[in-house]
Amino acid sequence: MDNNLLNILSNSNKDIDNQKLMDYLSGKLPDNERHEVELWMAENEFSDEAVEGLQQFSNPRDVQSYVDALHRDLNKHLAQKKKRREKRKIKEAPWLYLSIFLIILLIIIAYLVITEFKK
Repeated sequence: MDNNLLNILSNSNKDIDNQKLMDYLSGKLPDNERHEVELWMAENEFSDEAVEGLQQFSNPRDVQSYVDALHRDLNKHLAQKKKRREKRKIKEAPWLYLSIFLIILLIIIAYLVITEFKK
């Protein structure tokens, strides 16, 4: 099995091995391991729904191509988001420094004006 398929699911499932789940979907598991997966699905409603959705794919290669596409889109989206965040940081920094400088300047001017009026 391609490592990219398991990459999107890494550390997402502590109860059952992702390879075993994919073998279950393709019908390659022996009876005792298939029973183990079905017990796990009975205990976990969300996983049961997910497996039912995955079973609707007629070809296991469709699942793999779908997961690969999701992984690719997710990486692309995260890269774009990171790029926007980096652009925003660069543009925000000068305004931040300018605003801090202006606030400090206004405080100094206010202090000088107040001390002049007290005299």
